Amino acid sequence: MTTIETHAEAAKGSALESFVSGVAAWSVTTDHKRIGRIYVGFGLLGLLAVSVLGVLLGIERASESELFDSGSLLQIFQAQRVGLAFAGVIPLTLGLSIAVVPLQLGARQIAYPRLALTGCYMWLGGLALTFAALGRNGGVGGGDATAVDLFLAAHGLMVVGLAASACSVATSVLTTRAPGMTMRRVPLFSWSALIGALAMLIALPVLLGAVIYAFVDHRIGIQANFGTDGIGAWIAWAYSVPAVIVYAIPAVGVAAELMPVTFRHRQPMRGSIFAGTALVGVAAFAVVSMQRVHEVSLDKDQQFGDFVDDVLPFLIFAGLPVLGLLMVMALGGLTAKSGLADGRPRVTAGFLFADLGVAMILLGAVANAAQAITNLELLGTTFEEGATLLVVYGAAMAVFGGVLFWAPKLWGRVVPELHSLPLVLLALGGTVLAAGPLIIAGFLDQAGGLPVNDADVAAMLSLDYDSSGELWNWLSLIGHALMALAALAFAGLMVKVFTGSGDTAEANPYGGHTIEWSTTSPAPPDNYEFVPTVASPSPVFDMTYEGTRP
Repeated sequence: MTTIETHAEAAKGSALESFVSGVAAWSVTTDHKRIGRIYVGFGLLGLLAVSVLGVLLGIERASESELFDSGSLLQIFQAQRVGLAFAGVIPLTLGLSIAVVPLQLGARQIAYPRLALTGCYMWLGGLALTFAALGRNGGVGGGDATAVDLFLAAHGLMVVGLAASACSVATSVLTTRAPGMTMRRVPLFSWSALIGALAMLIALPVLLGAVIYAFVDHRIGIQANFGTDGIGAWIAWAYSVPAVIVYAIPAVGVAAELMPVTFRHRQPMRGSIFAGTALVGVAAFAVVSMQRVHEVSLDKDQQFGDFVDDVLPFLIFAGLPVLGLLMVMALGGLTAKSGLADGRPRVTAGFLFADLGVAMILLGAVANAAQAITNLELLGTTFEEGATLLVVYGAAMAVFGGVLFWAPKLWGRVVPELHSLPLVLLALGGTVLAAGPLIIAGFLDQAGGLPVNDADVAAMLSLDYDSSGELWNWLSLIGHALMALAALAFAGLMVKVFTGSGDTAEANPYGGHTIEWSTTSPAPPDNYEFVPTVASPSPVFDMTYEGTRP
């Protein structure tokens, strides 16, 4: 059995090919570019849906409107939190990885393309069943036993599917590289995709084990018999920081990839960027214990031994991801400095999306570390929700940037800057407004986190602490609305590009450095007419400055 499909996709049909035939061709495709776009497309829909849910829940928090009865609010809160992770950030980052990584590796196809496609269908089916179960009063604290079982089983289906697709990405980086492309020459985005895929393969089986345990216990009460409310203690970590940092790792690679292209300069200290991205992946080990935070106390009267026992896990699991993100951004700044000294940069909407998105992820990682300090008393407040939103919405912004950057290879079109630049401001404003007020409200002791019963929901909707709390919830509501508009507008822009709008792209319209920019735009089904041989980390950059632009 080989890891890739060696034959080309079925021949393209005529212009009169029926809609049904077109759907059938996409549904059984082995072209990684199509599989990735399926993931990203549904990820955009998921991001739009959870942003709208954020608006509705914000109205409940900030007013007396009572849009929903108390019996449905618990499930709606869960739908939003599950959706942020499993309908938003994961399909976006994983889909972009599937679409782009084989091109960057000089490979004709992704490893195990049918496994990647099957994983996509398993994820999509599990996601649909998860929301169906929540609609029938399932989920954590649900009142319908059958729907609770369906909720847990659907999670298992999602996890297996995502792990299968992640395995395909990781195997591709490890086994399908072009001749001459050593691991030290792997492009920065492909490296981040490898780290992200491996981190998911560490974290997702832990979630699968927790889901199986909770399912069996709920069905037959094997030992714990913790009831539906207790399920949250086993799976809530998967929807929060630091788990969402694991899901966002490929987004970090988008910014690292675009920085040298924007400033038209070779990336220095690539090994340090590799190390920084790997440090972000340490967050995967934080979720193995199925805890959202590793608490640390800064009590001056604490014994030294106890202090060390608290601080070491904190520094490893919360501090190292922050250090890794700082390293990537600092080295990107070094590239910018060198590029500015040599000439004018070419700042695009894709670069702004990616760089600002990673800045949001960094703020979310810092907030994750802050909530672990027990002296701040932030656990159980909306502070955690704000940190999660920073990471998820920041990762979505970075993926938007990656889609704009690689659109020529996926669609053969260059997205007009005039259309995409306003979306940068819209998404940035949405991210800051959705997350920032909740972080402030966390310092004001507004209850938050994943609710497990009606009492938790009542606490989350309570504004007893201060009349100013209403203001922060209204601002967060506006932020979700802006992000929903950004997701909708970006999806519409991609549909226009997919249907043929936008300028026809040449092979390398942005001055890219890596091997995918040597093939045609759009890339053919097998990516390359001839398998390229790579002699440096930035072969197209080398050929460009030698006067031989491919």
